[in-house]
Amino acid sequence: MGIIPIISLVVFITGLSIYLLLTSKGRFLLKSLVTKIKRQGWRFRDGQLNSQRSRFSKTITIAAIILVAVIAGNSVSAQVTGSPPVSLKSVSVPEPDNLGDFVKDKVAAIKLGKTLFWDIQVGSDGLTSCASCHFHAGADNRSKNQINPGLLRINTDGTANPDTVFNVGGAPNYQLKPSDFPFHKLSSDSKTVVSDRNDVSSSQGAFNAKFVDVKPGSAEDQVTNAPDPVFNVGGTNVRRVQARNTPTVINAAFNFRNFWDGKAQNIFNGVNPFGLRDPNASVVKANNPNQLQFVKISLNNSSLASQALGPPLSSTELSADGRTFQEIGDKFGRIDNRNSLSGLQDISIGPLLSSVAEISDKLAQINNTNSISGLLQNVLSISGTKLPRVLAQKLSTLRPLGKQVVDRQDSVLGANSRWPQPGLKDKTYEQLVQDAFKPVWWKSNQLIQVDAQGRRTFVNNVDNSSQTNEYTLLEYNFSLFFGLAVQLYESTLIANDTPYDRFLEGNTSALTVQQQQGKKLFEGKGCIGCHSGLELTGASVSSVAQSGRIRRGPFGAKPPEDTGFFNIGVRPATDDRGLGGNDGLSGNGQGNPFSEARLAQLGTFKNLLGQNPPILTPPLNSSESVIADGAFKAPGLRNVELTAPYFHNGGQATLEQVVDFYSRGGDFGGLPVLNLSPEEKQQLVAFLKGLTDERVLHEKAPFDHPQLFVPNGHPGNSTSVTNDGTGKATDSLLEIPAVGRYGGSGTRNFLN
Repeated sequence: MGIIPIISLVVFITGLSIYLLLTSKGRFLLKSLVTKIKRQGWRFRDGQLNSQRSRFSKTITIAAIILVAVIAGNSVSAQVTGSPPVSLKSVSVPEPDNLGDFVKDKVAAIKLGKTLFWDIQVGSDGLTSCASCHFHAGADNRSKNQINPGLLRINTDGTANPDTVFNVGGAPNYQLKPSDFPFHKLSSDSKTVVSDRNDVSSSQGAFNAKFVDVKPGSAEDQVTNAPDPVFNVGGTNVRRVQARNTPTVINAAFNFRNFWDGKAQNIFNGVNPFGLRDPNASVVKANNPNQLQFVKISLNNSSLASQALGPPLSSTELSADGRTFQEIGDKFGRIDNRNSLSGLQDISIGPLLSSVAEISDKLAQINNTNSISGLLQNVLSISGTKLPRVLAQKLSTLRPLGKQVVDRQDSVLGANSRWPQPGLKDKTYEQLVQDAFKPVWWKSNQLIQVDAQGRRTFVNNVDNSSQTNEYTLLEYNFSLFFGLAVQLYESTLIANDTPYDRFLEGNTSALTVQQQQGKKLFEGKGCIGCHSGLELTGASVSSVAQSGRIRRGPFGAKPPEDTGFFNIGVRPATDDRGLGGNDGLSGNGQGNPFSEARLAQLGTFKNLLGQNPPILTPPLNSSESVIADGAFKAPGLRNVELTAPYFHNGGQATLEQVVDFYSRGGDFGGLPVLNLSPEEKQQLVAFLKGLTDERVLHEKAPFDHPQLFVPNGHPGNSTSVTNDGTGKATDSLLEIPAVGRYGGSGTRNFLN
């Protein structure tokens, strides 16, 4: 056989192999061929093919027939079906480019993150966790003591004007009913407003209290309870309710920024939610165990890590007022104070701005006004400049999940379960951190000492002075570990196996005919404008990468807007400024705008966000109107059937009410009037129910979880509660049983 046939054979076989091995259709064909060979028992026996030429000829003939068939089939398929269909499964979960500089074992970091997310010992009361507001499809289905009266309200000139009157239910600890919704009620012809209430249906969190200290080895912090002028029944404090409805954490990993107002930045600084906006945020790195230094860090695609650092310090969510992340660490095991040698290398850098409570942006206007009574201002205060002290130690000696049972089949924690006893075996929080993160962030022979003036000094031993606090490197950097670990865990909570996704993959029967009609309406009536892309939100990382952080709106004068943030007329902007608020970080008392379009107008975009603003067409004018006040992040819509109540104010209880809202063009402007027919409304609702991932509904892996006890209002009603002897109402606790990888019965939907 000549050289040309051999070369042709090599080229042909190489091309065929590449096709068969590297393309999905080729692999399918190869698998089918192998299966057929196995089933029919094809054999090439001695003498069956009598010569090398015969073997080559038949082989090349068979291969040619296969290749022609494949190419022909592929061409026909391309003509009939177009490009291969894609779903959310084809979208990679965003991840920091430099994650490997911090995390040494991603699996171990996910284990740490899931433990911290669900552990109720993290809360100042030893009874609340991140999961307390995110246990039902990543959101909250509680309905008693879930009303905030409207504390974010402002005057038209921007000054604070918090509403402390409970219009829904008349007082705290009210049990919501279906008839309470929607909060903005219209007559049957949608022309007359029957009632309008600016209250917010949200999530209960912490009691009003001032942080004093941690009690090492105890899940409950030492606090001083203070009278709450808003959240009380007959003078007895009840749990505070947050000022915005709780969004789901499922699929939140796709968001470029997080929180309704976008406060949680895409860049994670290791200290608080504000990313590059906070020039003083730094952590400590050990170049070697005897040499520490303060460093600034920056991890992109990490808004979930930024978000994770808000609630643990929020005085309306998990914390007594004034606690810091180092104090969470201290709660889990205080360092040995018996040694007395002090200071070696004084590297005083002055006060650093510590993590600000999650409520800071919500109450910035309240705290910066003279129009609020001193008592209310004190109760709703935040400690935005308080120095880090001791939160990480708290977790060191307390058994991880020490109050909660972990299912033996838990997809992440099962191997460490102490079933039927609560908690994890074999692992302390210190060990979990060390398993997950590189030693330069936790291994050191030195301590970080912080004195009463905020000066930091690296020392070899504690000094036993009441004027200083000393922290191990692991304790001091606890916010870094907490944020990244929770982000990595939440990045596993991806719902991408819905009927809608299977329909996109080519299964035309995955959606009913009614749902397919609803899909056409969704895409044709303008819903897709805010809920775009495979993530079904314009606020995704991929959407920002495509459109830029700022873009011009599609209608009217096409005003500038932050990509993925919209004012759709749920409430007047004076009820809640949303994206129009400020971060509180500048020295003028107002802070920098959350709106990145406004930062561009002010010329501070690059300084605060680390890059040049996008170039708009026409160019951005510093005096033109920007869409910011009353604008909020567009949420993703998967599992929306399970995450009522809806919108940032929780003012709609059903999908039917949501569709009615869009059909009439919103309640306070901002949307086109769709005038949907009753049949079209039913089709849209049906489509939205086709966005439910059955794994989420039944809590199958990765949505399985440890046991959880959540405060569910207080015994009694909105006129009478029982005082526990300290000025607080006793709790009603709802048990959410532990569920393993194979799932369970799930929890009931809101008001069901």
